[in-house]
Amino acid sequence: MKRFIQITAVSPIAQDFGVEVGMRAADAKAICPGLEVLDDKPGRQRKLLQGLGEWCVRYSPIVAIDEFGMNGLLMDVSGCCHLWGGERNYLKEIVSRLKSKGYTVRLAIADTPGAAWAVSRFGKITPLIPPGEQVDALLGLIPDALRLQDNVLAKLRKLGFYQIKSFIGMPRSVLRRRFGEDFLLRLAQAIGTENEVLMPLKVPVPFSERLACLEPIRTRNAIEIAINKLLDQLCRRMQTEGKGLRTGLLTCYRIDGKIVKVDIGTSGASHSAGHLFKLFQLKIDQIRPALGIELFVLDAPKVDDVQVPQEEMWTSTPGLDDQGLIRLLDRVAGKVGPQVIHRYLPATKYWPERSVLRAVSVTDKSQVSWRTSKPRPTELLKNPVPIEVMAIIPDHPPKFFIYKGVRHIIAKADGPERIEREWWLDQGEHRDYYQVEDEQGGRYWLFRSGHYGGEQTYKWFIHGFFA
Repeated sequence: MKRFIQITAVSPIAQDFGVEVGMRAADAKAICPGLEVLDDKPGRQRKLLQGLGEWCVRYSPIVAIDEFGMNGLLMDVSGCCHLWGGERNYLKEIVSRLKSKGYTVRLAIADTPGAAWAVSRFGKITPLIPPGEQVDALLGLIPDALRLQDNVLAKLRKLGFYQIKSFIGMPRSVLRRRFGEDFLLRLAQAIGTENEVLMPLKVPVPFSERLACLEPIRTRNAIEIAINKLLDQLCRRMQTEGKGLRTGLLTCYRIDGKIVKVDIGTSGASHSAGHLFKLFQLKIDQIRPALGIELFVLDAPKVDDVQVPQEEMWTSTPGLDDQGLIRLLDRVAGKVGPQVIHRYLPATKYWPERSVLRAVSVTDKSQVSWRTSKPRPTELLKNPVPIEVMAIIPDHPPKFFIYKGVRHIIAKADGPERIEREWWLDQGEHRDYYQVEDEQGGRYWLFRSGHYGGEQTYKWFIHGFFA
């Protein structure tokens, strides 16, 4: 069986020589000497559109890939054009920037995505369709402008419908019977009687602020001014809704097309612009403006309700409700990383490894209290470590144990404390725990898993260290 290389995309220069999509590569080389043929890797087209879409976020927060044909992007430009001095300047800016990067583009603005798609590809009039006039702009276009399937287009041509105006006034029942429901949907989406939902590459977060710069920003002082302005706007919105930032993401769009991101996190929800600015100040050195930044976008992907603690005049120990403590933790986390700060809460479990929960926020509260009836080690190992033990009498504390090659002679011991395994979670042996102190004063938490004697096996482990 012979295999052929088929043309899947053609450059404008190759088209001038007669090379077409679907042609065999051997035939194309015959009619176009010196033709350069590149391998078409799967997913390359979508990857390119993905990259262009992320770059276009600087012009609109909602950018989607055109799934019909995979050769374009759709943007919701509501409220964006005035930042560039109107729709005409807005289109001119996008076209000139993309052309400077080697792309050939056609753009259009209309009330519906379908009308904008049609005019940008098949329109011969102005690409700026006035509000409410998308139907008039569609009338003179060919049916291909409605994003229809090939079999539907073939039926339309066979019946002599070469322009949209030749069938747009026909009864819907007739069109449905001849061309199907999808045909009516595409027509309704184009003229605006049916909504078309875009699937954005980047889902906009509820709390987000954008700052477009009249001139490219390159200095630290200018970046700080931009961050302050964004935080003031964002915190004002969050405060009115009783929300506070938990994670913040600052995205900087440079004029060379590169995107720089820095993020912050807080231990508790905060809408204090001054506090959040200090956290961003620690990250400004990571921002490389290069030739300049033209757009800043500040997002708050995670927000929580702000719990304002009740101030008590007769106490001076607010504990974790102290806002000064929370801000100190945030600054420490900003310098050394949030992974070094942990807070734990008691859990409703008896098995030691399961008896603590890691708190998500400094304001998290537990439903139960810490168990104080039995002492627990200051440091609990994540997993018990096997040790060698010598015990003279069964069920008595060991005389010595060997841990990491070091022999510890036990001077004092207390126990055993039996902890049964939670049978509804897993099966296995119980544990007998001992608090022991060696001759050097070190205190340890040891346990024996299982009973002595018989056919049952037992092992000794070290599980923690006392202060």
